[in-house]
Amino acid sequence: MVLTSEPLVSIVTVNYNGVKVTSEFLDSIQHLTYPQVEVIVVDNASAENADVLKERYPWIILIKSPVNTGFAGGNNLGFQVAKGKYLLMLNNDTEVAPDFLEPLVKKMEEENTVGAVSSKVVFFNTDNILQYAGAGRIHPITGRGGFIGTNEKDVFQYPSAQTGHAHGAAMMVKREVIEKIGLMADLYFLYYEELDFCERIKNAGYSIWYIAESVVYHKESMTVGRENPLKTYYMTRNRILFLRRNKKPLMVMLFMLYFTFIAVPKNSLGYLVRGKLNLLVAFLKGYAWNFFNFNIKQNPQLSREHSA
Repeated sequence: MVLTSEPLVSIVTVNYNGVKVTSEFLDSIQHLTYPQVEVIVVDNASAENADVLKERYPWIILIKSPVNTGFAGGNNLGFQVAKGKYLLMLNNDTEVAPDFLEPLVKKMEEENTVGAVSSKVVFFNTDNILQYAGAGRIHPITGRGGFIGTNEKDVFQYPSAQTGHAHGAAMMVKREVIEKIGLMADLYFLYYEELDFCERIKNAGYSIWYIAESVVYHKESMTVGRENPLKTYYMTRNRILFLRRNKKPLMVMLFMLYFTFIAVPKNSLGYLVRGKLNLLVAFLKGYAWNFFNFNIKQNPQLSREHSA
């Protein structure tokens, strides 16, 4: 490691049966221009032999979890061994511009009140089609919240700005923030965990920024696919869970009324019309989970304080 005045950045990525795509990710990381980086790969109990990653890339730190702890749990394992001033969650299904780190670190160093920053996220292998250029707030009644710029061609129309939440595929957090609020809530397993994390960051008095000068290319949904029962189940379960943990009781009640009497009938009918019975079952299971797991406290500070 070259000794410089730049702060150390710990890049954490989670691998699950994705040696090929993780290798492509690491090939991309090798071309970074930022001089102070450590790379931590957390293998989430893959059936594949993750040791080949260490053989191919001896400069990485490889952590092998005996069980699949999900996205948040895997990143938490990496956070616990990371030495950097800044900790960057970076999906293994991404590739990066060589100079993408410098703008993120610059923003963090310039403003003490910034707790997290996120790169511009572009769909991989497209003509610069945006996935994320910032985000709006999560609506307290519908539980929905979209990314800014999605499916638009990037012509630099979205400058850096404070944002509602970061993108979990490329999210940098200050170490001091994690020391203050704790790790991510791993009871989510998949989806919404970074939104929950961002709410806790904001509640601790920090701001979150989208940084337009930092670009990451995302191979969307390489792990679980675009539409399948696993994704449907966790997206449904965790959409409700997120509102329960982060909104006041009146808002939660209004959301549950909306979800029960509008979202459930609408989605159920849609799955039936399309003949997607497996997705309908997953959707209803995700909805029902929240009734059978009603003792989740609001905004716990430790990720494993309330396991599902």
